[in-house]
Amino acid sequence: MYAKGLAISRALQQRILDDASGRARALGRGGVVVFDLDSTLFDNRPRQARILAEFGALRGVAALAGCRAEHWTSWFISDAMRQTGLAAEQVSALAPAAREFWRERFFTSRYCVDDVPIEGSVEYVAELVATGTQIAYVTGRHTGMGEGSIAAFARGGLPLPDGNTVHLLLKPDVAKHDDDWKLEAHGLLDRLGTVVAAFDNEPAHINGYRARYPEALSVHLATDDSERPIPIAAGVPSIADFVR
Repeated sequence: MYAKGLAISRALQQRILDDASGRARALGRGGVVVFDLDSTLFDNRPRQARILAEFGALRGVAALAGCRAEHWTSWFISDAMRQTGLAAEQVSALAPAAREFWRERFFTSRYCVDDVPIEGSVEYVAELVATGTQIAYVTGRHTGMGEGSIAAFARGGLPLPDGNTVHLLLKPDVAKHDDDWKLEAHGLLDRLGTVVAAFDNEPAHINGYRARYPEALSVHLATDDSERPIPIAAGVPSIADFVR
């Protein structure tokens, strides 16, 4: 699932990351570097696997009860069910109930604590904090997921929101579409300072940053996304993770 099959040069990735940190260093406290959370700073597959494994245990389906993170190769639960070795007819029979079980749990603090940082992200965000710039976590997670999100930051070693230099912008209304919230968040970012770089896995959202902040460095994370047929805007580079 991760890197979506793109052949991303480590040398190019390093130049992109160095560029963003250089821009942050140049502006210091006046700059803002924006990060999405899901599939940008965090790998959600452990959360996904826990949910499907619990469903399998509840239904007495051994293959699903043994679900692991690597079984999640897309955002489609039926794909993960097949990856566990479940027969096609069982997938068809159980997928609707599994999706409902997933929907009731995925967007909760109780389960997002299982997320783990994407490779290199902890070190890279710490490097940016050391430049004196501001960090803004801008996520489609709603406010009800705040506690679990902060617990995942602490467990994974990512800088914790402090309301001063590290900010967590959660979606205020669970019913609001992520696309609408990300655009709304631009106004909140403008109050913090000058956006110098933004990182997001969703093409629609990174394109939004590119359009709103043409002088900033907008970077796409080639992890996974909602798989809508939206091309990445010209001038937006992709990276696989945050490893130099």
